[in-house]
This record gives sequence, structure tokens and C-alpha cells, in this order.
Amino acid sequence: MNQPQNPQAGHQRINIELGEKEAEGIYANLAMISHSATEIIIDFARVMPGAVKSRVQARIIMTPAHAKMLHKAIEENLKKFEKQFGEIKIHGEQQGKTIGFQTAGDEK
Repeated sequence: MNQPQNPQAGHQRINIELGEKEAEGIYANLAMISHSATEIIIDFARVMPGAVKSRVQARIIMTPAHAKMLHKAIEENLKKFEKQFGEIKIHGEQQGKTIGFQTAGDEK
């Protein structure tokens, strides 16, 4: 029996379909993260300059284990990105001001 090689031995290969609407993506420049004992909730929003109101564009709910795996995957990909394109600079970070992606309790 001839089965396709899988680089991650022991893991089942899954075909993932990407619909036309989902392929367009959603732009977000704000993420609000909250959690319970069993879930991590990430709300993505888009805040436009001068706007006093915004709306959540997407909500992702996952287990803490999956959130940790996502964190590791993002960290690895950011390292690869910076190796290829250079350091990512975060505007306003030097002045102690950040807007957009922060955890609850980090508001300044």
C-alpha cells in the first residue's frame, strides 16, 4: 500500500478548503483577548483614524492549548519574516504607547 509521506509522523493529513469570501481576508488593527478557564477568545476589529466607534470583524475561540500552539507558530513565523526582511519596528513603542494589540490590563 502506497501512502503519501507526511513530514509530521503520526499526524493525519487534512485537506483544508479556502472559500472565496474567506480568501479575501479581514483586515484588523486591533485585537482584544480574553479568557476563561477553558477558552481563549480573540476579537479582531478595525479602528479607523478619527473614529470613535469600531465593530468586531471576527471572533476566534480556541482552547488554551491551541492558543499556545498558535502563539508558537506566530513567533516562529515572525522570526523567519525578520530574518528575510529585517526587524519589524512597532510605531510608538519607544514612547511607551501602543495601540491595537494588547492584553487585558495593559491599557495605558
